[in-house]
Amino acid sequence: MADGVLSPGVNLEAFSQAIAAIQALRSSVTRVFDCLKDGMRNKETLEGREKGFVAAFQESLHSVSRDLGELERLSNLVGKPSENHPLHNSGLLSLDPVQDKTPLYSQLLQAYKWSNKLQYHAGLASGLLNQQSLKRSANQMGVSAKRRPKAQPTTLVLPPQYVDDVINRIDRMFPEMSIQLSRPNGTSAMLLVTLGKVLKVIVVMRSLFIDRTIVKGYNENVYTEDGKLDIWSKSNYQVFQKVTDHATTALLHYQLPQMPDVVVRSFMTWLRSYIKLFQAPCQRCGKFLQEGLPPTWRDFRTLEAFHDTCRQ
Repeated sequence: MADGVLSPGVNLEAFSQAIAAIQALRSSVTRVFDCLKDGMRNKETLEGREKGFVAAFQESLHSVSRDLGELERLSNLVGKPSENHPLHNSGLLSLDPVQDKTPLYSQLLQAYKWSNKLQYHAGLASGLLNQQSLKRSANQMGVSAKRRPKAQPTTLVLPPQYVDDVINRIDRMFPEMSIQLSRPNGTSAMLLVTLGKVLKVIVVMRSLFIDRTIVKGYNENVYTEDGKLDIWSKSNYQVFQKVTDHATTALLHYQLPQMPDVVVRSFMTWLRSYIKLFQAPCQRCGKFLQEGLPPTWRDFRTLEAFHDTCRQ
């Protein structure tokens, strides 16, 4: 076979010759083991048997070495199949000389093949699920979609007068709770809620949507040095830090974008349940203190008091 410049891809002629070379190598290795198996036979003297065995064994080894060298030469002529994956410039990673330390290209190929296989199986699963869909459900969905009234668009900006009216109505609902409303930064409202002589709550609102709350003790300072409400520093007492965390959880629970006034009223009703923070026992264990703290959790529906560990 003539050695020359090979075209890209696999050299089929060299590939067929490499297969023949593999067969010849296997035959040579088989002769080596046959020689070892037969040993020193068919010789009259011991010296003759030894010389014959060594000569046959050396000839078998030379044959294996010759066939192995031919196979290595042909393997270099076979070539490598080109990768047909659309990986664009990532193919340059295969030119990295330290592939053993940074096998990025091989990992990228594996991830690409896995992604294609996942997409193929997802398509099969989608086809099977579509075949199993119920016609009755599809028809009912179409009818209900026609009869369902369109949702009214909600707005995040409400007139300040409307917000003031809602806060005033809530303030009149709970005599033991006083609410002071201020707007230091324009239209956004900030509330200072004083619940009896138990605690104070700073409520930051965006229109009628509550953004955050900070609960502090009744005797703690809630103002900064310039006379504004301090909306960043937390309470110095662990019990009010716990109540702050529970209030944040309550904001996530009371969510009704179509009726923000109901959300604010529900949150204030839940907050009012802390009027007996230091007087109500836990409804689970019946104790007033656990690890030095009173029941700081209030159930969102029943408003019953629980310790943070007893509510689970």
